Order: sequence, then C-alpha cells, then structure tokens
Amino acid sequence: MRDYFEVLQKKDNLTRETFLPIWKEFKEELNSGTVRVASKDGNDWVVNTWVKEFILLGFKFGEVVEYGDGSIDKDTLGERKIILSEKVRKVSSTVSVRDGVYLGRGVTFMPPSYANIGAYIDEGSMVDSLALVGSCAQIGKNVHIGAGAIIGGVLEPVGAYPVIIEDNAFIGAGSQITEGAIVKKGAIIGAGVTITGSTPVYDNVNASVITPNDKGQIVVPEEAVVIPGTKMIESSFDGITLAKAVPIIIKYGGKVELEDLLRP
Repeated sequence: MRDYFEVLQKKDNLTRETFLPIWKEFKEELNSGTVRVASKDGNDWVVNTWVKEFILLGFKFGEVVEYGDGSIDKDTLGERKIILSEKVRKVSSTVSVRDGVYLGRGVTFMPPSYANIGAYIDEGSMVDSLALVGSCAQIGKNVHIGAGAIIGGVLEPVGAYPVIIEDNAFIGAGSQITEGAIVKKGAIIGAGVTITGSTPVYDNVNASVITPNDKGQIVVPEEAVVIPGTKMIESSFDGITLAKAVPIIIKYGGKVELEDLLRP
C-alpha cells in the first residue's frame, strides 16, 4: 500500500495531475476496506484522521462533470461500481453508492437509499428504503438500518468521530443517529429514536443517565433496547406543560418483536 502519510506531508506541492493517480489507488483501498476511517483497538474506536484528510483532498482536486447517467458530481467521486462477485444486492437504479464505500459480502440496499464516500458497511447488513449512510459512518456485520433512518456522516473537523454501529445492531425506521454516537453490539434502536453526540440516554433499567464520554460521544450499551420517550421540563408559560424527546433504555438483551417497538 502506498504511504499516504507521505503524500499528505507534501500536499502543498500536489497538483491535480500528480494527485489523480494517487487518488485512484486510495479509492480502491477504501472500496476494498484496506483503508477505513475508524478502526477498533481493543474495546475502543480510533479515528484515522489522515483518511478524512485524503478524502477532503479528493474534493479539492476534483472538477465538476456530468456523468453518463445524467448525474453531476466531482470527477474524483461518482458512483461506485459493484460487481456480481461481491454478492452485494443493489436492487434498483434508485440506490446510489458513492465511490469509496466499503461493502461487505451480502450487503443489501433497498430502493431508494444512499451511502456516501468513506462509509464502511460490513457483511450481511441491510440498508432499507429511504435510509442514508453518511460520509465516514461505520456499520458492522448483520446490521439492519430501517426505512427512513439517518446514520449521520462527518468529514470535518477531521478529528471528529463518525457514527459507529457495531455488529448485529438494529436501527428502527425513521431513527437518526448522528454526531459520532456509538451503538454497541446487539443494541436495538426503536423506530423514531434520535441519538446525537449530546443527547442524554435515560437508562430505566439501571436508573442512570448516559451522558457524553470524555471524547464527546454518546455510547449506547451492548444489547440495550432503546425507545422514544419524553422528559418533563420546567416551563415559564402559565398553564403549559412542556416536555422534550429523550431516548429511554427499557431492557437489555432478548429478542424484541418489531411491532413492540412501535407501541407506546
């Protein structure tokens, strides 16, 4: 593999002509999963900031062109080619996967849906209709991303954590996971839950509140089952009761039927 660190150290001397061949190699590394935005070191996730820096160079040196399918994008980006041997199901032309996305064997996209550059989607995972996997988001094995769910992406600042969804997690329809939140193995996020980097998660099982860690991340524990809830807040309006939406952990472990997550 090319020494991309060395390239970044000399980035001020790069030209479009010298950069494009290097960029082509880099995207192939992203597509194969050899290079990824975040990797696990023991129980902790480490952001490989240099990967983000390189992606940003791809935007910088790209020129806007019209592709044969009528789409208009930087010529350094465009659509990822998916070949039959990858065993990835992209079941309609209304599914768009930008070049530079890793797709594990058996990944399925239902139409319409979208995955942005730098994302990593591991084997056996499902991206359902109207779902978004944002730039640099990391999705584990056998994850289900429900219809209309948003898995946020982040390129800048380069040190910011991407959203990470670990193996065997379930993200319910219409949920939003953003700002570097981590959903640990086997967790179930019910329909319509919003989790951001600053959203406290109320753990009703352990009578505690999960707040951002020292890295500014909200971490949903393994096998937690999270549903939408509300928390009463103080109001200065006479006769008006106010509440804000909060995610609530109602149990740990065990199987939960999808329809149970839709009921109050």
